Amino acid sequence: MKKTLSIIAFLTVVLGTAQKNIYENRRFDDLSKDHKILAIIPFIANLDLKRNVNQNELKNLAKKEGYAVQNALETYFSKRKKRKKFNVEFQNIEDTNAILNQNDITYENLDIYTIKELSKILNVDGIISGNLSLNILLSKGVPTDFSLLDYFSGDANYGRIGVKVSDGDSGKLLWKYEKAITKKTGKNTTELIDKMMKLAARKFPYDKEKRQRKNRNN
Repeated sequence: MKKTLSIIAFLTVVLGTAQKNIYENRRFDDLSKDHKILAIIPFIANLDLKRNVNQNELKNLAKKEGYAVQNALETYFSKRKKRKKFNVEFQNIEDTNAILNQNDITYENLDIYTIKELSKILNVDGIISGNLSLNILLSKGVPTDFSLLDYFSGDANYGRIGVKVSDGDSGKLLWKYEKAITKKTGKNTTELIDKMMKLAARKFPYDKEKRQRKNRNN
């Protein structure tokens, strides 16, 4: 009984923390009512590595991390989409990246384009984007030399990630989730995204069950 209560208490804290890091636009339903397809673009990554690397290598490594998150998000959404969890489709990231390249939009200049411009170019209703700050290369996996105390305290902080969903027509931010990256977050990019999105799943605005519950309550 005590073990069960401890587990419940732990999950309550974890989910509570996740919800505090989530923002949803009060006009979400109105702004997203006609949304049918979203595009996931590469994340803008900032690296502060402990080892010395030149600027060109740093830029290439940051680019790799940004595309790794894009790929991990597509994997997560694809798995849940098979179970009909969402009321929108997600544009294939290969198509997304190809269209961006065809319009001379590269990882290096991606951040100078507005959400409205990107949505029009990609022919989608909304954009999933974000930022990633790291002091390790998450795509290569987190260090394994840590103590049990580090694991439970969560002191080993590797950075922070923010996932955003924006409306294509207005460019307005619809939803945002931020989370610190620690040893407990996941071993690599795919596991990080899978774990953090599962924590936020009940709050993800395009989740069918969430919308149904909200509509019933209204």
